[in-house]
Amino acid sequence: MVNEIEKAGIPTALITNMTAVARSIGSPRIIPGVAINNPCSDVDRPMEEQLKMRRDYIDRALKAVSAEVAGQEFF
Repeated sequence: MVNEIEKAGIPTALITNMTAVARSIGSPRIIPGVAINNPCSDVDRPMEEQLKMRRDYIDRALKAVSAEVAGQEFF
């Protein structure tokens, strides 16, 4: 689905801990996540840290979709 959205001219960023799968399907912007069930934070940490982690992932995703990429890049 990511590739079809990109073909339409809309940049995407995939946050996942399954980076090998993201690489194999050709996702252009990959952001390695924490876990399958919660890729943007660690549920074992205090809520304040989880919120900080989530914000960091959103910031990284915004930078990723703002960047021009040739091929695949990790952010």
